Amino acid sequence: MAMTQGVQKNTLYVGGLAEEVNESILHAAFIPFGDIKDVKTPLDQATQKHRSFGFVTFLEREDATAAMDNMDGAELYGRVLTVNYALPERIKGGEQGWAAQPIWADADTWFERQQQEEEMRRIETENRAAMQAAEDLHRKQVAEQREGEKEEESETKEDPMAKAEAEGLQQ
Repeated sequence: MAMTQGVQKNTLYVGGLAEEVNESILHAAFIPFGDIKDVKTPLDQATQKHRSFGFVTFLEREDATAAMDNMDGAELYGRVLTVNYALPERIKGGEQGWAAQPIWADADTWFERQQQEEEMRRIETENRAAMQAAEDLHRKQVAEQREGEKEEESETKEDPMAKAEAEGLQQ
């Protein structure tokens, strides 16, 4: 059976904990399998109660394996436990919200990405300005074309009496 990379083989994830179970009860349930280094039951920030799971870290991997083999599917305070090898702690941050690596791990590429984003914004601004200038020029040309058409119309529609009068004044 292939284990995923990063699995901590001496730390167990214990899921399905009843509300009454605390760290000392969890410790007592797992101590028959070997020396325990640490027991943690992460608390829900809102309720200050554990989130129905915990972690038990054994000093020896073999003890963790024995505990997992014996306690997975076992009952504690009327609830069936799920016991697996724990995955490494995730660190808050990164582009996906939760990242498996520290937020500073991509610091060297961050500056490069910032420069690329800045360059893209500059190009977009230039493109918008060019498009606006082209639209303005087009509007101006259309307006001039319409003015030219109006002048032609007004010349052909001139009053014949006014035209004769203007010719008479020129002579």
